[in-house]
Amino acid sequence: MTDMNTLLVKAISETSYLNNGEVFLLRDLFKGYEWNRISRSNRILLGTLFLNKINSESLEVKASIKISSGQRKYQIIRRKNHA
Repeated sequence: MTDMNTLLVKAISETSYLNNGEVFLLRDLFKGYEWNRISRSNRILLGTLFLNKINSESLEVKASIKISSGQRKYQIIRRKNHA
């Protein structure tokens, strides 16, 4: 069985490699074979957990629209540092 907390931490961590303004799907944060090994029900759960996490914390990710497959698009929103 897949540890959902581990997958969620990995997904959040992977967003740090994306550029400001970049649009992505949750599955883009995993290698193809990793994503395919997650059961459909767990992918849906992971999507819900990811959405809740970005909405409840000050992460640099904004939820966008759902596409026809039911997957949600996200966008990286980096705040510029005043240095």
